[in-house]
Amino acid sequence: MSYLALARRSACRRGSCYHALRGPLALAGVALSVLSLLFGVAPSVGASASSTNAVAEGPRHVTFVNHLDETIWVAASPGNPPDQLSVTGWLLAAGQTLTVTVPNHWNGRFWGRTGCHFDAAGRGGCQTGDCSGRFMCKGFGAIPATLAEYDLDAWDHLDFYDVSMVDGSNLPVYINQSGGRGEDPISPDGCIPEGCTKAVVCPTVLQVKVAGKAVACISACARFGTDQYCCRGKWAPRSVCDPARWPVDYAAVFKRAEPYAYSYVYDDATSVYTCSGRCDYRITFGLSPPGARPPRAKSRA
Repeated sequence: MSYLALARRSACRRGSCYHALRGPLALAGVALSVLSLLFGVAPSVGASASSTNAVAEGPRHVTFVNHLDETIWVAASPGNPPDQLSVTGWLLAAGQTLTVTVPNHWNGRFWGRTGCHFDAAGRGGCQTGDCSGRFMCKGFGAIPATLAEYDLDAWDHLDFYDVSMVDGSNLPVYINQSGGRGEDPISPDGCIPEGCTKAVVCPTVLQVKVAGKAVACISACARFGTDQYCCRGKWAPRSVCDPARWPVDYAAVFKRAEPYAYSYVYDDATSVYTCSGRCDYRITFGLSPPGARPPRAKSRA
């Protein structure tokens, strides 16, 4: 995961990284620094948002699209009270589209599960992204799973969102926004100027296999558990935890596949996106179609 919504903490347990989201009240200070990085602006914390974003936001629509040739069992973390999801699991057949409603101020994540089986009571399990054997998730799922992370109406009526492959990847995912102010930074085909959505080319050492078949690609932190790969200990500072200085730059494995996604914990400058206003979202499970081309980079004034 990430630095999502500009206030992210990462911790590593038993050699495997997990990520905890802070609440909206913790965002403002960090939000300023990241907005400055992304857009070259530094708004004042004390400045009121009323001049541009005075209208209170409301529930959002999130649409899941399955462009893959397999069934996906979509999962969600419930979020923090009172802005929680009452339903946290959905079946998404190949080619299917499904829309759900998410409360304003929801702070959580969606992901796709694969290779699942559940009984009538919703108990069973999945090969990837499993939620402790439940169809309806009660928390975060098992890694590795590609995450779509959100902190809605978190600061100055801004939503913060990202795709994260920090703990690894099990499915290609990209996010589009609509209904808010501003232009969608990701094309409908899952492209940005740096590239389009491609399959992860996973090194053998990072492959997660079931019955001899690779079903996911796990992160170097989760696989090896070293301080350097996990950005902890003496490697914790941002200035020191640089994948280019790792024994092998495994972060590049994920960044090459999804250039807009988090590839390691400090990859926020190229991976945090914002939407202003009452934004809706489309989460696509799939690759950019053949022939899709990255849009031209826009010059900044």
